[in-house]
Order: sequence, then C-alpha cells, then structure tokens
Amino acid sequence: MLDRVIEEWGGGHQDLWLFGYGSLIWRPEFGFVERRPARVHGWHRALKMWSRVNRGTVENPGLVFGLLSGGSCRGMVFRVPAADGLETLGRLWLREMPTGVYDPRWLDCVTPHGRVSALAFTLSRHSPNFTGELSEERYRQIFESAVGRYGSSLEYARQTLVGLREHGIHDAALARLVKVAETRLSAEADNESAAETVYPREARSASTDS
Repeated sequence: MLDRVIEEWGGGHQDLWLFGYGSLIWRPEFGFVERRPARVHGWHRALKMWSRVNRGTVENPGLVFGLLSGGSCRGMVFRVPAADGLETLGRLWLREMPTGVYDPRWLDCVTPHGRVSALAFTLSRHSPNFTGELSEERYRQIFESAVGRYGSSLEYARQTLVGLREHGIHDAALARLVKVAETRLSAEADNESAAETVYPREARSASTDS
C-alpha cells in the first residue's frame, strides 16, 4: 500500500499534503511548512476502530478514530515539502499502519485557500477492525480499561477533543462520549470518597482482617 501511495503521489516530485482528523491534529510528529483547516465531503470521523497496539491490546482492545464513508468531516491539512515527503511517509506508516488496518486514500479537501488532494487514513466497514455500533455502556467499559503503547483510549479521546476545539472544530458525538465516561468516573470517585469518610481505610482494613 505504501508503494501504491507513493506512486499515486507522483514519487516525490511535488509537496505532500496530509489530512488529519484525529491524533495527527494534536500530535503530528512530522515537520510541515503549512497547515490549513479543511473539510472533506463523503467521509466522517468515528471512534469505531479497534486498537490492539496503540490504545489497547489483543486481549483488551481499545479504540481509535477511523474515517468512515458518509457525511463530512472537518480537520486539518498539512503540507510537507517534497524533499521530506518520502521520509515523512515512512515514519507515518510505522505509526499509523503497523498492522495495515487503514485504507489510505487521496481525498479532495476544501480549504480557505483552495482545494488540495491530501492523503487520509480511511476505514472500511468490512474491516475486522471496524467495531460496528457500540452502546454507551460498551464505550464506558473500554474507556475504563483499555490501555496500549501510547496510553489509554480515554486519554486519546480527551486529547482529540481538546485538539479539535483548539482549532475551532466541534464534534458533538465525541464530546458526548467523553462526558459519559467522565461522569461515570466522577461518580465512582465520589462513591470512593464517601466510603473513605464513613469507613476510614484503617477501619475497613481491620474489619477485613478480622
């Protein structure tokens, strides 16, 4: 797939445009000379992709964003100089494609300064990594337990929400999911605090030991 992308790009004779809709917005990890807000039509951001490395494990998969067909998506495009394009693609592949889970596509991106064709990492609904529809309770379970090499799924969701807001992008669905998780965690913390007040830890330990 990387060879195909390089060929479609033109082999490095022009600047490389990349479309970020998730972690690339707040943690690009590559150099760029220009960044613009952008919108793609026909695709939308969705937290419906299993992560068995970066934000979870094989035994306890986490979640990351995928770009699913349908709707539209606001994000950012980054312009990488042609001279740095091949190296950037190689490093990006190690990060985003350790198991080849995405379908890389060149998408037409609308920006304030005209249209650009940018590489985006999309997700097929036929992929084994597509979660399908998840209930709020299932999201809560994943947020409470899934952790991978880059941290937890909840941390990833929170950072993406913050990163989007910093660029004036509002994702109501993501905000609702993060709120659901944080409300649950807050309630559990309040219950634990109340238990500590009514039954001090020392007293509970003594009771348990007896």
